Amino acid sequence: MKITRKTNDSPVDTLIAVAKHISLYEKKYSMDSETFFHKYRSGQMEDTEDMIEWSNNYQHYIQLKADIERQLRHAA
Repeated sequence: MKITRKTNDSPVDTLIAVAKHISLYEKKYSMDSETFFHKYRSGQMEDTEDMIEWSNNYQHYIQLKADIERQLRHAA
């Protein structure tokens, strides 16, 4: 799955874009990302291009989400 890179105006826009890419993999492989990531990290999934991209996108999603949550806690 080819992903085009673009600069988003905000971290929330980026989070949404990454979530859309992740949902495509979840539909394609009928598996939620958390389950996939656990299986991938434990060596139960192959290192195909899709699996590597899905893993990278999921890690990016988790980091973005944590960053946004941290910023919201500080703003409150």
